[in-house]
Amino acid sequence: MIERGEAQGILVWHPNRLSRNARDTGWVIDLMDQGKLIEVVTPSQVFRNTPNDKFLLNLLCSQAKLENDNKGEDVKRGLKKKASMGLYPNHTPLGYMNDPYGKKGLKEIKPDPECFPLVRRMFDLMLTGNYSVPQIMEIANKEWGFRHPNGKRLARTTLYRTFTLPFYYSMFEFPQGSGNWYEGKHRPMITAEEYDRIQILLGRKGRPRPKSHIFEFTGLLKCGECGSTITAEEKIKRQKNGNVHCYIYYHCTKRLNPRCTQRNTEVKDLHRQITGVIDSLRIPPEFHEWAMKWFRVQHEKESEGRNALLASQQREYTLCVKKLDGLIDMRAAGQITDEEFTAKKSDLTKEKHRLEEFLADTGNRVDRWLEVADDMFTFVRLAKEKFETGSLELKRQILSCLGSKLSLKDRKLTIDLENALLPMRTVAQEVQAVSERLEPLPDPVNKRENERVYARCPVLLRDRDSNPEPTA
Repeated sequence: MIERGEAQGILVWHPNRLSRNARDTGWVIDLMDQGKLIEVVTPSQVFRNTPNDKFLLNLLCSQAKLENDNKGEDVKRGLKKKASMGLYPNHTPLGYMNDPYGKKGLKEIKPDPECFPLVRRMFDLMLTGNYSVPQIMEIANKEWGFRHPNGKRLARTTLYRTFTLPFYYSMFEFPQGSGNWYEGKHRPMITAEEYDRIQILLGRKGRPRPKSHIFEFTGLLKCGECGSTITAEEKIKRQKNGNVHCYIYYHCTKRLNPRCTQRNTEVKDLHRQITGVIDSLRIPPEFHEWAMKWFRVQHEKESEGRNALLASQQREYTLCVKKLDGLIDMRAAGQITDEEFTAKKSDLTKEKHRLEEFLADTGNRVDRWLEVADDMFTFVRLAKEKFETGSLELKRQILSCLGSKLSLKDRKLTIDLENALLPMRTVAQEVQAVSERLEPLPDPVNKRENERVYARCPVLLRDRDSNPEPTA
C-alpha cells in the first residue's frame, strides 16, 4: 500500500515486528528515502525521515535479526543434543508416540499401542513382495479401518515415507543430508536387513520400478558374485513351422559390477532347485500329529509354573493400582504437593503399564508357542504342493518364508534358512530316516510304534529337559 501511495505511515508494537532480516530492513529505510513512508510509530517513539531516526530504526531491526539468529542457533544446539541422546528430534513417525509423562523437550518415543501392530503388518505385507504400496494402503484403509489420531485416512505419500525411513530400524540422520547418524533409544519395528530388502523392492528413491511383465522371483534374489539384484526377461522364439516357444531367464543386472561373469538361468532350473529345498524339509503327516501331542504335554507341564507366575504378577498389579488410588486420596487431602503428586504418579503409571504388558505376554506365551509350531509343521508339509500349483503371489511368499539372503551363482540357488526353519532341516532328515526304517502303514499299532520311536529319538528331543520356547 505504501508503494502504491495508499498509505504513508506504519503503526507497530516494536520495530522487530517489521523486520528480522537485512532485506526487509533495507526496504523500509529505502521507502523513507523515497519519501513514500513518512513515519513509523511505536508506543514509545516515532521514527521519521531523518538520519538519526533511520539509523536508530536500522539498529533496532538489526538487533532483532541478531536475536532471531541466536534463537535459531539455540534451537539447533538443543536438537543436536537431543539427537546425541538417541531421541528423534522431529515429529514422531507413524506407529509411535511421545511419552506423555516425559520431561518437555526430552520425551522418549514409545510404540503407539493402537497403530504400532498395524504398521508392523504393513511392513510384513511389503516384505512378502506380493503387494505394492497403493495395494497396502487400500488394505489398511478399507479392510483394517486404519486411521490417524486426527481421524484421517492413510495417504500414499505417508506410507512411502514410512517404508523409506531408517527410523524404523532405530537409526536416524540429523540434520538431514549431513551424514551424521545416530542410534535411537526407541524400540525398533523392523531389522536393518528387512529395511534393506524393502528398499530393493521399492527401487531407487522409494518408487516401484516400472514393469511390463510380472515375474515370480524378481526382487527376491541377488547375484552371488557381485551382489547386484537379479532381474528377469522373457524371450519368445518363433519357428518357421509356426510354433512359438516362450522362455523366461533370470540374470544379474550388473549394476554394481558391469564385468560380472554370471550367465542366464532358466526359470525351470530355479523351480527344480526350490522344490529340492522343500523336499529336504518335508515330514510325514504322522510326525506332525505326534509333535503336536508332545507340545501339548509340555503345555500342561508348564501350566502350573505359568499360573504361579500369573498370580504373582496379578498381586503386584493390584498393589500398584492401590498405590495409585492412595496417591489420589493423599493429593485430594492436601498431604502432598502438586510436584510430588506428578512425580509419583508418573512412576506408578509406568509401572502399571509394564505389569499390564507382562500379564498379557504371560497369558498368551504358550498358546502362541503352540500356534507357531503348528504353522511351521503345516507349512513344511504342504509347501511343495502349494508351490507347484499355487499362484505367482503364493510362490513368492513360499520362497520368502523358506529363508533370507537368497542368491544365485553359477546357476545354483543358495538359501540361508532362517532360525525358524533351521532346526526343521535336522528334524526332517531324522524323521525321514525313521519313516524309511519302519515303513509306517495306516495301522494303529504301527502308528503307536512310530510315536514310541519318535519319543526315544535323541535328535528330535535333545532340548526336552530345558523346554525352550521356540521362536518364530
